Amino acid sequence: MDSTGGNEGALARGDEDEPLMSERRNLANLAYRLLGSLTEAEDAVQEAYARWFAQPAERRTAVANPAAWLNTVVSRICMDQLRSARMRRERYVGEWIPEPLPARAEWSALSHGSTATDPADHITLDESVEMAFLVVLDSMTPAERVAFMLHDVFRVPFNEVAEIVGRTPGACRELASSGRRRVAAARTREAGAPGRSAIVGEFRQAWQAKDVDALVRLLDPSVVAIADGGGRAMASPVPVQGHLRVAEFLVHLAELAGRLDLLERTVNGQPGLVAVNGGQVLTVYAFDIGEDRIRRIWAIRNPDKLRSWGS
Repeated sequence: MDSTGGNEGALARGDEDEPLMSERRNLANLAYRLLGSLTEAEDAVQEAYARWFAQPAERRTAVANPAAWLNTVVSRICMDQLRSARMRRERYVGEWIPEPLPARAEWSALSHGSTATDPADHITLDESVEMAFLVVLDSMTPAERVAFMLHDVFRVPFNEVAEIVGRTPGACRELASSGRRRVAAARTREAGAPGRSAIVGEFRQAWQAKDVDALVRLLDPSVVAIADGGGRAMASPVPVQGHLRVAEFLVHLAELAGRLDLLERTVNGQPGLVAVNGGQVLTVYAFDIGEDRIRRIWAIRNPDKLRSWGS
């Protein structure tokens, strides 16, 4: 089915469909949080609208709550995507990291590669899209992730979650509770917003100065650095662990790159860094920061995941 064509047809149907089309932002927010991919989220939303408008007019009229209908369809499409994604990940080259989101207002100087209809513009940047949170979500089973996200983040009642997931309300409560425990186990004390910004700024300066000792002081002893090139860009195929190894690895990268142009930018609502070359985005860095040190570094280099950054 040509879901894009279906959506164009929807837009051409007239003003009476405008309230329904206004649900696109909510649906995109749900789909991105479930899938961790802007492209797949946009496809899921397009497919849901295509299915809606493919129905006879009398069937659409009989739907009491079209917005809830779309929410259900998007959630089920995402569940199917999550199940197939597990098999695709086995063929993925290297580590897989969720697709990073820019804060559009920060990119006025580099926005020539984006458009007003970029899917990233539909996503609300809050704690439920922080990279650390999305990584935890990715460790959940599809049913667990959907039940937890729908109930705990989007406040969908368990009886409605049950219809979407295909389990009983009681089973969905257990799924959401299991997801909640995973999130709680992954959370430790974090630096406040000003502290995170300061640490990322110091990290940037130390990295550009190729100062191993300064980097070590900013890194947790058990820090892990993970890169996602997807076979499309050079990236370490395995995580790098330990503050000294990570610091030396970063300095080695800086020496290979020569001039290292790093911009401090918001990544998924948190302080991050973006490596650029002549205006082209090469890598987006997201961080998990404790009270005073960096615990995780995620480096997204796969160009397919950097489209919203104007790469």
